Amino acid sequence: MQVTSVRTQRTKILPAMPRKKGMSRSHGKFKLALLVLSVLVLAYIGYSAVSICLYANKSRLVHADAVIVLGAAVYDDQPSPVFQERINHGIWLYQQGYADKLIFTGGKSAEDKLSEAAVAKAVALSQGVPATDISIEEQSHITEENLQGAQRLMSEQHLSSALLVSDPLHMKRAMRIGEDLGLKLYPSPTPTTRYRSWKQKFPFLCREVFFYMGYEVVHLF
Repeated sequence: MQVTSVRTQRTKILPAMPRKKGMSRSHGKFKLALLVLSVLVLAYIGYSAVSICLYANKSRLVHADAVIVLGAAVYDDQPSPVFQERINHGIWLYQQGYADKLIFTGGKSAEDKLSEAAVAKAVALSQGVPATDISIEEQSHITEENLQGAQRLMSEQHLSSALLVSDPLHMKRAMRIGEDLGLKLYPSPTPTTRYRSWKQKFPFLCREVFFYMGYEVVHLF
């Protein structure tokens, strides 16, 4: 006679639930679309970074009606090292006869005594540039506003072309904005910059890629 232990339990095997083919395929298509989108975004980021770097040293030394110097940080009544380089280059272009007017842009923060443009004007005056050849725009705080202010000054003074001065990695975005505003500009990046090593350049490049892509996307619509 066969004795069956009370502890022995039969394992009840449940039938497998059939997979929903439509749901599985949709999930696969979604993952594929997400992968393709990620690759495209990464490719566009890479393309933007390379194009900004390649544009950085593009310079046109031609005669223009004015030199536009884009603003940067100031400390009380003194330009930051980055802004000093821009001011110096703008003054050099003027003194070498590449333009007859200087336009300095940049507003004032709550912590500073003077606007960026006013600080730059003071530097130019100290280097012998006549006040009659200097115009300033003191309301702007970002690149697009800098160029809009410069555009107004150029229109008021019947100036039709300008050499644009900024840091090398800033030039592509600044030129794109200026050209979209209808300005006739020639790039003239600072030949010397505070961003010398790649350790210093990389954060600035990342910032420029972010703002350049943002500008491109916004202006698609």
